[in-house]
Amino acid sequence: MSEEKNRKENGCPNCEHEQIKEELDVKKRIKEKLERKDEEIESLKKEVDRYKNEYYRAFADTQNLRKNLERDHRDALKYRSEGFLEKLLPVIDSFNIALKTKPEDPVLKNYLKGFEFIYSNILEALQSEGVVEIDPKIGDKLNTNTMHAVDVEEKEGPPDLVTKVYSLGMKLHDKVIRPAMVVVSKPPTIKETNEGNNASEKLDA
Repeated sequence: MSEEKNRKENGCPNCEHEQIKEELDVKKRIKEKLERKDEEIESLKKEVDRYKNEYYRAFADTQNLRKNLERDHRDALKYRSEGFLEKLLPVIDSFNIALKTKPEDPVLKNYLKGFEFIYSNILEALQSEGVVEIDPKIGDKLNTNTMHAVDVEEKEGPPDLVTKVYSLGMKLHDKVIRPAMVVVSKPPTIKETNEGNNASEKLDA
């Protein structure tokens, strides 16, 4: 002890060097520990961010699923009578064909009035469920959203105008169940037009 005390009192270069070295080692260890802690904190932050992102994605997926289920439920209620309407279309077509006839017999005329009354009641019941007839008129422009051209007819004038209506279409709210079946116009071919002009010239001559 006395020797160590004497070294401290008299001053020892080696002792000071060792002390400085120890202090540097302590600082180095502290720095390394702090760096490891910083790395751990950074790793934990990344893990927290990952869990947050997974939570937000899961929450968004849940919200989208809920919205889709609500939409499907609304559509199921809105279009619940679609299958019934599709089965009823042939009956409606039969009524339309029957109502186009113009009988001369008074008895048949009375039957026709009865059919008109029944058909009117059917349409009212369907309209209460959101059903609307697609009833194009002659000369209407072809609307491919609500009409289907089953044939074309060469005719002077603009193209794609309705010239005949084979059957009415039906919509359920905003959904087309069946488009109207129509015939549309198209301009005559050049050959036929020239032949027509030649025939007119011969008649004039």
